[in-house]
Amino acid sequence: MKQLHGRTLVLALGALLALAGCAKHEMSAESAAVAADAVQSPEGAFLAYEHTVQLQLPGKDIAPRVKAVSDACQSAKFGDCAVLNVSQQGGDTPRGSIKVRVAPKGVEPLIALASDKGEVTARNTEAEDLAQQVADTQLMQGRLKAEHERLLEYQQRKDLVVADLLTISARLSEIEAGLQQANRDSAQQHRRIDTQLVTINIESTNSQRNRSEIGRAFGDFGEIFTTSVAYVIRIAAGLLPLILVGGFLAWLLRLWWRRRKKK
Repeated sequence: MKQLHGRTLVLALGALLALAGCAKHEMSAESAAVAADAVQSPEGAFLAYEHTVQLQLPGKDIAPRVKAVSDACQSAKFGDCAVLNVSQQGGDTPRGSIKVRVAPKGVEPLIALASDKGEVTARNTEAEDLAQQVADTQLMQGRLKAEHERLLEYQQRKDLVVADLLTISARLSEIEAGLQQANRDSAQQHRRIDTQLVTINIESTNSQRNRSEIGRAFGDFGEIFTTSVAYVIRIAAGLLPLILVGGFLAWLLRLWWRRRKKK
């Protein structure tokens, strides 16, 4: 009976652990789904999303991980993607960062790739509303196109003098330059809306940074010691003249006092 009771207890614990594991997996999947839904722009909105992620990885894994994220972006593994900036720092506490602009569906897979077997210490997502900028650009484009068409029609008149033709040509050139700039602004705005900016900063784990700090402290011991000794010597050199002069004056004062007492 005791053996049967023990087996029953083991089976029950195993079942509880399995249920806990399933629940944890479901919660992780649910959290990922919530995060993925959170970065989807509502229908008709003009939102430019930016994500900043702070990760911790062992120092030896940072450079390969930055390269893996860069390669995945450049190969469009998770959709349209462009690498905007990559930086790495070696030494005792390696770190790296990468900034990309990626299609919304690629945000979560790219972050998951970067954080694989690591720890996400911070994450921030914010959006800038570009609705007013988009509306202003569209209004500018419409106004310039309408004026351009009117001037082209007016330019076809037979009774125009040379001065008027020159004035119209100059204005048409200004309008075309304005249209080109407005088109560039519109393309940039829609690029920011259609893709999302992701900045991933990766630094060494806390334990590795602590070991590096201790190692640097031991390495700086000699320099700190010699600097302190030099500082003490400078203080002594500065005080020594004062001590000698003060001692001499005290000796004179004492000698004068003795002679006065004798008198």
